[in-house]
Order: sequence, then C-alpha cells, then structure tokens
Amino acid sequence: MGYRCARCKEDVEIDEETSGVRCPYCGYRILLKKRGAQPKNIKAR
Repeated sequence: MGYRCARCKEDVEIDEETSGVRCPYCGYRILLKKRGAQPKNIKAR
C-alpha cells in the first residue's frame, strides 16, 4: 500500500512490522494514504 509523507511529500512504502510508521527520508510520523484518481460511483437505492 502506498503512502506519502506529509512533510517532505516523498512516496513511501511501509513495512509496519520492521520499521514502524515513519518516513525513511525525514523521520516524520504522519503519512497520508494515496488515493486512486478515479472517483467511485455508488448507486443509491
């Protein structure tokens, strides 16, 4: 799963078991989950 660092804006791949949740470039602990470019269309009932 892809993430982006909130401080340095670098793309980050996280392995939570070994490195924890931290940017390997700047050490910042707030990472934003990348979203897909396509919006989802959900049909209402």
